[in-house]
Amino acid sequence: EVKVVESGGGSVETGGSLTLSCTASGFTFDGVDKGWYRLVPGNQCELVSSIGTDSSIYYQQSAKGRFTASQDKNTIYLKMDSLKPDDTSVYRCAAAQILPLKAQCGKNWNPFSAWGQGTQVTVSS
Repeated sequence: EVKVVESGGGSVETGGSLTLSCTASGFTFDGVDKGWYRLVPGNQCELVSSIGTDSSIYYQQSAKGRFTASQDKNTIYLKMDSLKPDDTSVYRCAAAQILPLKAQCGKNWNPFSAWGQGTQVTVSS
């Protein structure tokens, strides 16, 4: 079974840190984009960060300077520092040939895609 499994969400106060992790199962992260979306109003997902097949890293503007993406074999991480209440959301790991900046959460793309169930991040003021 092809899937990704996330962990690491939680509740912190403003300025706190969390690290999300996502592990691929049934496939490898080689040859695909992999990253993190967060749920926004309208049940849409916006890309927060991704790691490309060439190891290039994308950050959404709001994440630059605060979030750090990394990969260790078949697990990717998103270290989130200086968290703000606006960062509160459900974060979902995804993998596909190309990850668009915005997507319908959970949408299947050809020829391959995988979505995690999501992990809640709550930042209190």
